[in-house]
Amino acid sequence: MKLAIKAGISYFALVLGAGFLLGSVRVPLLVPRLGERMAELIEMPFMFVVILLSARFITQRFALPPGTSVRLGAGSIALGLLLSAEVMLAAVLQDQSVGEYIASRDPVSGSVYLAMLVLFALMPLILGRTRLARGSSDDERV
Repeated sequence: MKLAIKAGISYFALVLGAGFLLGSVRVPLLVPRLGERMAELIEMPFMFVVILLSARFITQRFALPPGTSVRLGAGSIALGLLLSAEVMLAAVLQDQSVGEYIASRDPVSGSVYLAMLVLFALMPLILGRTRLARGSSDDERV
């Protein structure tokens, strides 16, 4: 359990940090020119790469076993921390309730974002499954 917690916190920190950096480019540069939806959709592939690389890093750094429990635990902990941070930021910076924050999301980019959250939570497990299926150690090539 300690391993999942440490890996989950690190995974959360890596992805949140990268998301913050990408957001600092998206909001002032892309949103005024392209609109919120398009700017968020342009950012998604970059966030997917961040998620993939971060998951590979934590699975190697913490030597997560390829089984389900630790990897799913790490992803779930990271997801919980990420959602908590988002809700707190929405409440503090935008003075919104959870319901108002969810309602304010664009239906298209919000749906893609929801899918990305699921991938974020599952990526450490997915990497373990592909490693088992290939019989190789993909996690060692970070």
